[in-house]
Amino acid sequence: MPELLRPHAEQAYAEELRVLAAIDDRPRPPSWQLSPWAVVTYLLGGTLDDGTVISPKYVGPRRLMEVAVATLATDRALLLLGVPGTAKTWVSEHLSAAISGASTLLVQGTSGTAEEAIRYGWNYARLLAEGPSEGALVPSPVMTAMRLGAIARIEELTRIPSDVQDALITVLSEKTLPVPELGMEVQAAKGFNVIATANDRDRGVNDLSSALRRRFNTVVLPLPASEDEEVAIVTRRVEQLGSALELPTVPAAAEEVRRVVRVFRELRSGMTADGRTKLKTPSGTLSTAEAISVITNGIALSAHFGDGTLRASDIAGAVLGSVVKDPVADAVIWTEYLEAVVRERPEWSDFYRACREVTG
Repeated sequence: MPELLRPHAEQAYAEELRVLAAIDDRPRPPSWQLSPWAVVTYLLGGTLDDGTVISPKYVGPRRLMEVAVATLATDRALLLLGVPGTAKTWVSEHLSAAISGASTLLVQGTSGTAEEAIRYGWNYARLLAEGPSEGALVPSPVMTAMRLGAIARIEELTRIPSDVQDALITVLSEKTLPVPELGMEVQAAKGFNVIATANDRDRGVNDLSSALRRRFNTVVLPLPASEDEEVAIVTRRVEQLGSALELPTVPAAAEEVRRVVRVFRELRSGMTADGRTKLKTPSGTLSTAEAISVITNGIALSAHFGDGTLRASDIAGAVLGSVVKDPVADAVIWTEYLEAVVRERPEWSDFYRACREVTG
């Protein structure tokens, strides 16, 4: 069998989950694979009493993860809110893996998501042959999670049309999913809950109704608080991705990682790191996830087409692609940043030349 390009969390970290389950002697909510304490330990990392090292999956305030996990132990659903690139999907996946042992009961929200994706659909061949029956019913991931007492994930909830979003109201308030065609309902087993993710930065966002929002406890995931924290996140994830993709070994030069992070943070905030120069903010999010992608792309370039050392010329094109989403307005903002900030930093002269070369 070919190796998986991107294993699910419960596959990639199966050994950590197994060890945590073996030593976890704290109370567990119904149907949970781990206690709330062990779930938070799995997310934030640490060293267990037997010396086992649990790798951190999320870098940020511990209290946020404690609130998120505590919410899932109640009858309230969890909404992870934040700008793109704040690890909402990543946290959602790992929470589901640690709590239910599976992260695949997933509804991907888009503008075309239909109500059937949240409630249920029909096998139309059987429906025509047999009429409405349980055999013809096609359960949604949410219905399956209700039957199993597991976590269902809904990604990009605010991209789903408002009338489809509201199909969740009965599920979250009554913990039932009526099937009027069969004169029956599915009642949620203990342990069932929903984790949804959303952001309000992109176009095409559908606001949640007040009735639906009341049924969620919202946890806002922030961008990394400091440059050092963001550099650490990018460095670790680049190493993990490089290993998973089996890229040739190219050390992720600390100087280039910090340079990309600083460029993104300055343009995000509209201010240089020293606070002396105000900047215009481009239309893109310039998230930590994009910084990881820029460095990973640079490593691939250096390994296959360079000298095996990550240099400014390897990252310049990807930085330009991340910043300039609007070819007119963002191009002006990027040019101003190059001339007013990058050019004035002597230690960034190689980066300036590389960026001018790809900019043309």
